[in-house]
Amino acid sequence: MSVIDVHRAHTLDKEHAREAAEALAKDLSSKFELNYQWEGDQLKFKRSGVKGHLNITSNDLNVRLELGILLRPFKSRIEQEIHSQLDQILKA
Repeated sequence: MSVIDVHRAHTLDKEHAREAAEALAKDLSSKFELNYQWEGDQLKFKRSGVKGHLNITSNDLNVRLELGILLRPFKSRIEQEIHSQLDQILKA
């Protein structure tokens, strides 16, 4: 199992942090065919060969994905997309 674990500090209030997380989830969902759903302040991701979550705290967003063997070759692309989206979302 290959793991992507990204932490990003933020200064957003809870509502805006949740909106940022939702925007990231929508983008990952469309690009990588991930399903997601909210459970409290945690977004859970799942699809064949990948599972993970996005946690929101008052000053941190944490994205953790576990990639199965078939998606390992795409790890760097997926991780790059997460960083890129977080950069765009948190600048807004």
